Formats: sequence, structure tokens, C-alpha cells
Amino acid sequence: MFKNLVLFKINAGWDITHHQAMEAVAANRFKPTLPTQDKSFGWVEPRGEDHADLVESVDGQLILKLMMETRAVPGGAVRKKAKEEADRIEAETGRKPGKKETLKLREDALLSLLPNAYPAQTSFWVWVDRENGCVAIDASSQGKVDDVVTALVRAFGGMAMTQLKTALSPATAMTQWLLSLEHGESPENFSVDRDCELKSTDQEKSSVKFNRHNLDCEEVRNHLVQGMAPTKLALTWGGRVSFQLTETMVLKKLSFLEGVFENLSQDRESSFDGDVALFTGELKKLIPDLVDALGGPLADSGGQSTADNTSGDFNDHSAHQVDTSEEATA
Repeated sequence: MFKNLVLFKINAGWDITHHQAMEAVAANRFKPTLPTQDKSFGWVEPRGEDHADLVESVDGQLILKLMMETRAVPGGAVRKKAKEEADRIEAETGRKPGKKETLKLREDALLSLLPNAYPAQTSFWVWVDRENGCVAIDASSQGKVDDVVTALVRAFGGMAMTQLKTALSPATAMTQWLLSLEHGESPENFSVDRDCELKSTDQEKSSVKFNRHNLDCEEVRNHLVQGMAPTKLALTWGGRVSFQLTETMVLKKLSFLEGVFENLSQDRESSFDGDVALFTGELKKLIPDLVDALGGPLADSGGQSTADNTSGDFNDHSAHQVDTSEEATA
């Protein structure tokens, strides 16, 4: 189910029932892109069954699934077609198109090429925890998170969302945890695993990655002392759930360990309801422990994220280019 987790708090006083949620998203059901449309998104059945509910409720937890379809045209193809048209205009009229006309030529070129672009689909899980006023989105990049937030606030009137913030930034906390390994210390209920990424804060933006490597070593500590900061750190919660925490408070590579499945009832095993019950049941305990390990929730500053005002803290920093890098593996 969820592989990534971006967490939001819902504005105080907002709530919605299962029935109300189904009515709210009904008008925003997914429709494929039109021939000249570059992107379309809408809600699909979480169970993957045609004509099923667009919102599922399992043990009081609301589960939705947003489908996005995009058509991508290579920029080079657009520029080539626009140039061909500009050359034709110059040959026929003796004048070169100006900046405004050139921009219009590129827009026209894109529209003419879009129908031939193959549509690609991506889906995103959404978990609404009404009891705790929390929303979790299965996405890791800012653009994708923005699209899901936009779809949510469009569908649910009066809803506003603020990214979950903690007193300690993840980078600061991860630095402390790595330095504490020397003394045999780990954050309560968590163990530090064997994967980590560090990046410098200077202009070079150099990075070092440790994969399947003992992080309780002088090399890691030296990098930290010299000013590098963790951007990713692999953790395991309670011996039950493993994940990577990022500097932007995104949980990536979520994975449930074998022992978690022992108590799953047979009638829910290998079923949608069982997956949801397992996922939400474990994460409802993991998230508060993680927030505590990060110093507790940050006092509300009053800012809210809506479709037009979404925090820019969801950048996928792993995609940024760096000038130098090295890897250490066991």
C-alpha cells in the first residue's frame, strides 16, 4: 500500500463523515486526459473494483486514491516544430517573429504534438485519520504532494492542511542520533539501521552515502563534525516497521517486518481491509513516537496550506545534483 508518507494536520474543527466524503469526491472522479490536455487527475476506487466506493472506511479510517494522467512532449520536439513554423513565417513575410509571437508558436506546437504523446498514469494513496485530525499522502516530491493537496481541498469544503512540524528539525535530530550511537544510545522505540545520506551545507553540496554499512563509525562522525548534515536515515520502529526519514519530514521506503503479520485475522489476511487495518494501526502508533523523538509538535504558527498556499518543504532533495559524491558499502 503506502510506500511514502507526508503528514499534514487538518485545521481544528473540520471533520467529515464517510458518507459526506463520498458525496464530496463524486464530482471529481478521474477522467482521462483529452487529446490536447497535458494533465488530468481525479479520484478512483481504492479497492480497484469498477463502480465501487471512491472513499473506503476501515476501522474509522478513510482511504482514498488519486489517479493522475499526464502527456509529456519532449522540449526538443516542441522547439523544433516552433522553429519550423517561425522559419516559414520569415520566408513568407520577410520578418522574424517577435518574442510574444515565438511564445505563441511554442504553445501551438505543444498543442499539436500532445495528441501523439502517450498518456502515463500514476496513483497516490491518501489516508484521512479523522480521530487525530491528520492526513497522510503517499508521495515524496513537492509537485506531486501539491497536486494531491489541491485535489483534497477542492473536494472537501472548509478543509485546510498544514504540514506536520516538530520542535527539532529531522536533520538536527538525525545528527544527534548518529553521534549518540558511539554511546550505545538510540531514540526511544527506534533503532538506527545501516543506510544514511549526508550532504554538505557549503556551495559544493557534496554528498556521501552509506549503504548497508555500520553507521557507528569514525567516518560518519567525522563527516558530521565537519559540517555535513543527514538528509536520509534508515530507522526501524519497535522492530515492526522500517523506513527512511528525510530532512523534510518525509517517510520513505515504508516496510512492515515479518512479525507484524502474525496477529492479522485470517478473514482480513491478503485483503484490502486487512492491509488498511494493518497499515493504519501500526502507523497510528509510530507517528506519535516519531514526533516525540523529534522533540514534540511545533507550536502552531497559524499558517495553513491550501490549494493556493502549500508549503514548499516537500522538495525531493535526493533528486538535486551535487558536485562530488562518494559511497561506502559493507
